[in-house]
Amino acid sequence: MDAFKNFKADFDLDSQQKTGALSEEVRNRKITQTQNSIKPLPPHEPLYSYSSLINASTTLSVKKPRHNHLNSTSFSFQVSTFPRNTKTDTLLISVISLKKGTIRRTMRSNKKKGNNNFKLLSLFLFLGTCVGDYGIGVGIGEGGVFVGGNGGGNANSAPKQQTNPAYSALQSWKTAITEDPSGVLKTWVGEDVCSYKGIFCSGSSVTAIDLNKANLKGVIVKDLSLLSDLTILHLNTNRFSGQIPDSLRALSSLQELDLSNNGFSGPFPQVTLYIPNLVYLDLRFNAFTGSIPVSLFNKQLDAILLNNNGFTGEIPGNLGSSSASLINLANNKLSGEIPTSFGISGSKLKEVLFLNNQLTGCIPESIGLFSDIEVLDVSFNSLMGHVPDTISCLSEIEVLNLGHNKFSGDLPDLLCSLRNLMNLTVAFNFFSGFSSECSRISFGFDFAGNCIPGKGYQRPQPDCSVIPGGSLSCLRIPAQPLTCAAILGLRATSLTP
Repeated sequence: MDAFKNFKADFDLDSQQKTGALSEEVRNRKITQTQNSIKPLPPHEPLYSYSSLINASTTLSVKKPRHNHLNSTSFSFQVSTFPRNTKTDTLLISVISLKKGTIRRTMRSNKKKGNNNFKLLSLFLFLGTCVGDYGIGVGIGEGGVFVGGNGGGNANSAPKQQTNPAYSALQSWKTAITEDPSGVLKTWVGEDVCSYKGIFCSGSSVTAIDLNKANLKGVIVKDLSLLSDLTILHLNTNRFSGQIPDSLRALSSLQELDLSNNGFSGPFPQVTLYIPNLVYLDLRFNAFTGSIPVSLFNKQLDAILLNNNGFTGEIPGNLGSSSASLINLANNKLSGEIPTSFGISGSKLKEVLFLNNQLTGCIPESIGLFSDIEVLDVSFNSLMGHVPDTISCLSEIEVLNLGHNKFSGDLPDLLCSLRNLMNLTVAFNFFSGFSSECSRISFGFDFAGNCIPGKGYQRPQPDCSVIPGGSLSCLRIPAQPLTCAAILGLRATSLTP
C-alpha cells in the first residue's frame, strides 16, 4: 500500500510536468496551425506576419508652384506635410522675425538699383528648399511680406495643423504606464508614431501593436479606441492590470487580441464580444473570475484561450456551436457536466483542453462527431462512468488524456486501433480492462493506477471494490464501423441548412 502511494505521488508530479509540457507543445503547435488555417481580412496575410504591416516609408511629393495664386514678385514651395523639428522651427522663426520694414526697404532699394530682384528671389527659394522637406511653406506675398506655413495651398495662408489621433492615443497610454524597465517608451517621442518601438504601420496608419514580453506595468486606456485601423494587439507577458476598457469595441478592424500572462481581473471582459472581426482571443494566465458568457461560443472565433484564470460555473450549453478550432479552458474552477452539444453541430475543433477543473458526469456520446479533433485532454477532473464507445470514431486523434478521473469499466475495444493516436493516458481511474489491441501498441500508453488484473502499478484491490459513480448510467452505443459512418451521417445532417 505504501509503495503504491509513493508511486502515485511520483506519478502525479511527473504527470503534471508532462501535462505542462504537453500543453506548451500543443500551444506552440497550435500557433503554427493558426498561421496556416486562419485567413484574416486585409491588411495582413498570413496571420502573425508583419511584413505587410511594417511599412513606415512615405513618399515625399513636391508640388509645383501654384502660379495662379502668385504675382510677379512671389513664389511658393509646397511639400507633403511631415513633422517639424527644432532645426526647422528655429530657421522659420528667425526668418519670419525679420522686420517687415527691412524687407520692404530692401525691395525699394532693389527697385532703385533695378538688378537685385532675382537675387532676392533666389535667396527665398533656397530657404524654401531647406524647410520644404519638413512640410513648411515659405514665400513672399504682395508688398514683399514674408509668409510661412506648413505646406498649405495658398502662399498667404498658414493652415492649422490637426492633431494625429494615433499620437494622442499612444501618448495617453504612455502616461498610464508606470514602469518600463526595458525602456520601450523612450522611443515614443514625436508625432511619427510609426517609429515607436512595438508599433507597426501600413502607410501612415497604426495596424499592429506588439509589446509581448516588454514587462510594462500599467493599465489599458480608453483612448486606444482611436486606433481605428488596428488589426493586431499583442500584450502578453507584461504587468498590465485592471479591466479592459469598454471603448475598445470601436476597434472594428481588430482580429487578434492577446492579453495573456498579465494581471487583468474582474469578470469576463464583455467588450471582446462586441469587436466584430475578432478571430483570436487569448486571455490566459490572468485573474478573471465569474462565469463564461454563453455568447462567446456564438462568436466567429478561431481560437478561444481562457486557461489559468478563476472562471467558475458551468461550461455554456452551446459549446458545440463554436466555430473555433482551439478551445482551452484548462486550470479554472469550472464545474458541472460537459455539455451534450459537444460535437453536435459538427464543430471544426482541432484541440480541446478541459484539464484541471471540477467537471463531473459522463463524456457525452456526441464526442464521436469530432472527426477532425487531434488533441483532447480532460484529465484531473471528476468525470466518471464508462467512456463512450463513440470515442473510437475520432479518426484524427493524436493525443487523448483521460487520466486522473473516476472512469470505470473497459476501454472501448477500437480505441487503440485509431491510426493517428500517438499518446493515450488513462492513468489513475478505475478501468477494469482493455482489449488485446492496446497491449500491442507501441506509442505512449499510460494505464497505471487503475484496477486492471495482472498489470503492474494498479490500485489495491480494496480501492477497486467501491467504484465512484458505479450507479451512474452513461448511454453506450457499440462502436462498429457502421456506427461511426452513421455518426458522420448525423454530423452531415446537422450541417445541412
